[in-house]
Amino acid sequence: MKYHFLPFYLMLLLAVSCKKETSNVSTANVIFKFKFDPAQERLNNIGQPSVVPAGNAALSPIFNGMSAHYVELAPNAFTALGAGAVLYHADETTVGGGNAIDFEKCTIVKDGATFISLPVKDIPAGEYEWLRLSLAYQNYDIQFNIDTVISGIAIKNEFTGTVASFIGFNSYIKSYTLKTDTILVNGNRKQGYWGLESTGTIAGTPLTLKTSGQAPEGATTVVNPIFASSPVPAGSCVVTASFKPGKLVVTGTETRDIIIEVSLSTNKSFEWKEVLNNGKWDPLKGEKVVDMGIRGMIPIIQ
Repeated sequence: MKYHFLPFYLMLLLAVSCKKETSNVSTANVIFKFKFDPAQERLNNIGQPSVVPAGNAALSPIFNGMSAHYVELAPNAFTALGAGAVLYHADETTVGGGNAIDFEKCTIVKDGATFISLPVKDIPAGEYEWLRLSLAYQNYDIQFNIDTVISGIAIKNEFTGTVASFIGFNSYIKSYTLKTDTILVNGNRKQGYWGLESTGTIAGTPLTLKTSGQAPEGATTVVNPIFASSPVPAGSCVVTASFKPGKLVVTGTETRDIIIEVSLSTNKSFEWKEVLNNGKWDPLKGEKVVDMGIRGMIPIIQ
């Protein structure tokens, strides 16, 4: 019987090589965190400064939470949607008929919280100039006005309400919670569907207001400065912005986490068509919500 032995120095070389290769595998993460900023510049669909149109009014909501549906890194302005590094794509379903975001499986996070964290080793090495982020759901508080008579009681006051706002391309919703109340839907709702809950007391009488509505099709602002070279489908909510202070560079050998603060402009993002022309939202006077889209994004590499 013959025995074959590797020379000792060759075995040592292989061991060192294996150890070196293993040590080059990054254990760092790329972490994305939300920031909701009512003072950030208000932009239109093509990334230009925007003012509220004549005949409309708007306010800056106080955000409670938001969920994202899709995250992609794009190397340049000519990278087609889906051709970059897709980091996250939330569950979708056809239970409600057409394809839709499965709201039940959405993760809703608060200001400053992490909405996605991925190992660096799972991201293709390269340089990325643009972040694409598809938003699905928002929950926030707003002020609204009531000037009417209910059950013989004259009401003329401002109230705080909690709004659930669905801005994804299409959402399958079993149910959703506004502030305390749960609304049953069991169906699909297109981009721009919203619900409102408000509770208070008028002249010692408890008052609860619940209502819902649908913004016009195609009216939700989706900021994309590179729309000419890399358009997104109509009705989607794929917000696009360039990284600051420069490109995101991923080598695959990072030893420290890469933290990216995704600052979203909530500057007068809740917009309606005026009836009373008083700068206050009066839902009981027929003032229709026309836009609930985020008004810009700045992904800041920290």
